[in-house]
Amino acid sequence: MYRNILADLLRWKDKKNRKPLILWGARQTGKTWTLQEFGRTRFDDVVYISFFNNRKMTRLFEADYDIRRIINAIEVEMHVRIKPEKTLIIFDEVQNAGRVVESLKYFCETAPEYAVAAAGSLLGVALHEGISFPVGKVDELFLHPMSFYEFLLAMGEDRTAAYLSENDKDRINEFRDHYLSLLKQYYLTGGMPEVIAHYAENRDFEEARQIQLSILHQYEGDFGKHIPAREIARVRMVWEAIPTQLAKENRKFFFGGIRKGARSKEYELAIQWLCDAGLVRRVHKVAKPALPLNAYREPTSYKLFLVDIGLLCAMSELEPGVLLRGDSLFTEFKGALTEQYVQQELAAETAYSLYYYSSEKSTYEVDFLTQKDGGIAPLEVKAGENLKSHSLKVFHDKYHPARSFRTSMSGYREQDWMTNIPLWAIRNL
Repeated sequence: MYRNILADLLRWKDKKNRKPLILWGARQTGKTWTLQEFGRTRFDDVVYISFFNNRKMTRLFEADYDIRRIINAIEVEMHVRIKPEKTLIIFDEVQNAGRVVESLKYFCETAPEYAVAAAGSLLGVALHEGISFPVGKVDELFLHPMSFYEFLLAMGEDRTAAYLSENDKDRINEFRDHYLSLLKQYYLTGGMPEVIAHYAENRDFEEARQIQLSILHQYEGDFGKHIPAREIARVRMVWEAIPTQLAKENRKFFFGGIRKGARSKEYELAIQWLCDAGLVRRVHKVAKPALPLNAYREPTSYKLFLVDIGLLCAMSELEPGVLLRGDSLFTEFKGALTEQYVQQELAAETAYSLYYYSSEKSTYEVDFLTQKDGGIAPLEVKAGENLKSHSLKVFHDKYHPARSFRTSMSGYREQDWMTNIPLWAIRNL
């Protein structure tokens, strides 16, 4: 299985002033496998330590932060030899061992010759529970669910994946129907590595769905283990409301949709917990489309997206046949899935930060805005081949961006003011 982030990890390994690495990501996105595969292929040896219920190894960090002593103790306890630059040391599930996270500062300052990578599924949550983050002393990468491109490779679709990576527009247009069929499959499987691995082998959507439900069950199990009792109900209410909220025509998160009279302030901690756990992503509205976009974001106006489109299908109990056949009753929710997909693809495949814009009277809305080539790039998302772009055209005529973009089920198409990018090639934005 190929992961794009392996190239980023190699760049990290070869950096002149390399620091210890923290690999962020939600549970089940493949952090452990990725680090172990990277160590196996790019280092002579790998020393892997998980701190999940591992009191013995956790104690090694409690006396002090003498890195030479810690290295020697690991070698003795694990019967290994750790060689500078030759051994990758993996510290996993570090949210359970705050002093391991804090020790990364001292690895950076006193022993930079050791290659150290740390990961933890709930590390973002743990930082709010007293763990001191080594600011400025670590390099950071984020592992997302597998992208559509990575899905193609896992499915043995090397040639169609190559057309995407080369941005071969003629070939991408030529094989539109093939890409469309694969994209529908990806909507259903999503990007969780275990789901894709089983689907690639068996082509069984029912098996994929059972794995997705198991992952969702694990996520929900974390609620009871890691959330203060007074917040658990609110976290569950937000979590369970996301599919319904995305299904609305206006996908702004509406707190009244959770319960009548609900206020955003009541759910701030719940939403922040889900964000810190990597289970949801927040896309903020901007008050006006001006640079820099982040300066104009509205703190209480946003859309919430799930970590993975396949999990969204599972939570929504969407039957595979409904999506594959394109039933008419499915038309409205198809827009929610498509917007989830585009957000997820751009997060995984690009460095863009996403926002959205709605006019004061909500007469039109642009699904996503990002900063591109020194300006603002609006992006309209279409679930089908209907290429009417009223909102995008109104925005373009009013604010005059250098280029406007639409992504849809149609192939590449250029107009004098706008470029249409097929959904399966949105990574090339």
